[in-house]
Amino acid sequence: MIRLSILSLALAFGLGANAVAAQDLESLREGYMRGVVFHETPIDVSGQTFTDMENGSHTLADFEGQVVLLNFWATWCAPCREEMPSLDALQQDLGGEDFQVVTLATGRNPPPAILRFFDEEGIEALPTYLDPRQDIAREMSVFGLPITVIIDRNGQEIGRLRGDADWHSAEAVALLQAVIDGAGS
Repeated sequence: MIRLSILSLALAFGLGANAVAAQDLESLREGYMRGVVFHETPIDVSGQTFTDMENGSHTLADFEGQVVLLNFWATWCAPCREEMPSLDALQQDLGGEDFQVVTLATGRNPPPAILRFFDEEGIEALPTYLDPRQDIAREMSVFGLPITVIIDRNGQEIGRLRGDADWHSAEAVALLQAVIDGAGS
């Protein structure tokens, strides 16, 4: 009986801690981050493969253990093109073993057009991953672009933003730093 009470207390404490962490993230939804929707429970992400520019094969599981900001975009999408420099700046400042910005060009995005765009905008730190048949976008319910998904260290979606944002703004950095530091998990 004592063991059961201790287990119940530990579970209650753990659930309370998660609720507080989720509230902490909600309180950081300011400025560009007002539109971020956090999920009550984490959602599994796609297990489909995507490629890099050299036809190397990858999955989102490759990034497990890191917080990932997964951005679905296309070369023809004006808001996507607008926010890409801020994603690049974010990767330069926060990218490392704890955090990665993963940009996934979904649909028809010829590699020369991606390279030309990255060159024109001075994008240096972002990866060039491709989802040409939109398999991952479809599986993850991406309707319209851009969509940016926040993935926790366990490889699960904890929130998303529909539309473009300044991902290098103070509000975005504060919110993502909180996720990196463990809030919301």
